Amino acid sequence: MKARLLAAALSLAPLTSCQTTGATKAALTPREEAQVLLARGDGAKALPLLTELQAKSPGDLSLARMVAEAHVKAGTAETFLASLAKKDTAVSHYQQGLVRFARAADASAPAIANFRRAAELEPNEPEYRYRLGVALLESEQYEPARVELEAAVKQAPDRPSWFLPLAKVRYRTGDNKGATEAIRTVVLGGPTPADVKTARALMDQIADPFAGFPRSARAQLEQAIQWLEVADVPQQAIVQLEEILRDHPDEAAVHALLGLSWARLDDAGRAVEELKRAVELAPDDGKNHLYLAELYEARQRPKSAEEHFLKALERNPVLDQAWLKLGDLALERQDYVGARRHFEVAARLLPESAPAHGKLALVLQLDGNWPAADRELHLVLDKDPENLEFMLRLGVLHTERFTKAKTPGERDAASAEATKWLNKVLEAQPENAIASRALERLKVR
Repeated sequence: MKARLLAAALSLAPLTSCQTTGATKAALTPREEAQVLLARGDGAKALPLLTELQAKSPGDLSLARMVAEAHVKAGTAETFLASLAKKDTAVSHYQQGLVRFARAADASAPAIANFRRAAELEPNEPEYRYRLGVALLESEQYEPARVELEAAVKQAPDRPSWFLPLAKVRYRTGDNKGATEAIRTVVLGGPTPADVKTARALMDQIADPFAGFPRSARAQLEQAIQWLEVADVPQQAIVQLEEILRDHPDEAAVHALLGLSWARLDDAGRAVEELKRAVELAPDDGKNHLYLAELYEARQRPKSAEEHFLKALERNPVLDQAWLKLGDLALERQDYVGARRHFEVAARLLPESAPAHGKLALVLQLDGNWPAADRELHLVLDKDPENLEFMLRLGVLHTERFTKAKTPGERDAASAEATKWLNKVLEAQPENAIASRALERLKVR
């Protein structure tokens, strides 16, 4: 709990690199060096740097957060709180709130009082209302938390991560649609992997298809799922599911599973019928639209598929498969702008997925954006350095860049990069025709 509260209260992103060579240290600014020290948990060493920086920029709230974090990590929080108690400024109350909120859950009331006082002193600073809202949310004071968080995002709509606690408090106050819209803002705003994980967990709560499922039928349902997903015997799953429907005919989740079972048996007519019934019974469940869309796509009905992929994402914006499929459909009709938009979201939702980054790289390559395409391909190779497919794609990418280069310098750079990756492929696969032809293109030119 304390670790979670510390992260929520201070939320400091570490530097991309925390290397400690002399050259790296020399290149760091005092602020960056303090960030490195904090990332290591060395608040005592960070404090002198941060104290000096804050003295020069007393209104910098990111520095104020770093100073508070440093005191917590250095074990000097009590002394720090005592010094802050002598001041009645927004920043001093803000820092007191951060320290108290981070130290222990039982300090929630004093922390809330500090954040509230900071917001009273500077009502035009959304950060204070945001922190107050988060503290109230953690204290399960949902209605007042919502007031503060709604006000904060209204003042600062360009901070998508703030919509995560707003989504949670909207859900807690019964506004599932508003919670989903807040999660959509996060998804479209360039979320971090941590943001994605939180958004998925929230959507799982908001869109739990079994939340109200009758306890008396749970054992049968679990058995049906075992038949379908584990044993891969959809016929037996259908028997179980139809038994459940005799007693509970309006359970959307059962109709959805029945539709998936019929689809597994290649009976598209019955599958569509059951999935449509699931949509009727649970119109806000995005997964039912996703299942229907995938069925339409498999039956070569792209317009119907696209319609339901879009409806799926309206109701559940973390359905990465829907984003990927919409990107594929856009790519097929040569809508590269739309394809890029969909694949970008998919790649953020699936940061470890080679296909997601690969699809995005393809669209970027088609658009002639070599650096961005190169970056996406490298994201995969950084995690999987032996991936020959992506080595080949890098070689082909830079071969194409070479053929379209406008200056000798650009051609030489592209040729060198392409040759490097193509030779790596040929070392492992000497008969690879694509790599061989690409190398020949480099020599001919």
